[in-house]
Amino acid sequence: MIKSVLCAVDISNDDLDSGVLERAAVLADLDGAQLDVVTVLPDYGESFVGSFFEPGHHEQAVAKAQEALEALGKSVLGEERNAKIRHVVATGTAYQEILHTAKEAGSDLIVIGAHRPDLKDYLLGPNAARVVRHSDVSVYVVRSVTAGA
Repeated sequence: MIKSVLCAVDISNDDLDSGVLERAAVLADLDGAQLDVVTVLPDYGESFVGSFFEPGHHEQAVAKAQEALEALGKSVLGEERNAKIRHVVATGTAYQEILHTAKEAGSDLIVIGAHRPDLKDYLLGPNAARVVRHSDVSVYVVRSVTAGA
């Protein structure tokens, strides 16, 4: 029996991850499990790149990401269902933060999208594959294709 489902979405994908969130909600509802949704922001704070941002930039980015994550939940699942979801904005490397959030939340299942790969995925390696490879819990991969593909 699943008690906690973590759904990982990329809020920069517009509505591309809507199907991922819908599937995660269905899976959570099957067992009456808690649904958590996570998105991960890159960490520029400690790097050379971070020195080009104004103080407070990261906090603003987290706040905007939180708003976008909650808006995605409302638009996909409705206001009432979204109110029961825990929304998490993490900072760091996507697959590592997804795995960390799953561990901290005690998730039994991770739901993540795998989009049609493009050149950047081949160079960097897809996050979904890394989550699958390194996860201690089951991972449900929602396969979706990009528009026009």
